[in-house]
Amino acid sequence: MKQVCQTSILTEKQPVLRTGSSSIPLSMLPAGTEVYVQSVNGKQETKKFLENLGFIENTPVRIVSEINGNIIVEVKGSRIALCKALAARIYAEER
Repeated sequence: MKQVCQTSILTEKQPVLRTGSSSIPLSMLPAGTEVYVQSVNGKQETKKFLENLGFIENTPVRIVSEINGNIIVEVKGSRIALCKALAARIYAEER
């Protein structure tokens, strides 16, 4: 299986908050938060990988737990563990 959290993902610049938007990376949300996916940033390969896991615009996501930025989320009825680097690529907002 291909390793998902690679150094190249960690070295790309990632803003903490977008200007003019209330979107925030999943990696910054506390456990128990329910949000909706707004966008996925990164290389096309990363975007496609996360899309295949269910991280599509307007999809509800619940943060189940968080340890040092690494998170477990519930999306489309499944629990998925994401490293901090991937969680930082997924922007979401509360509604």
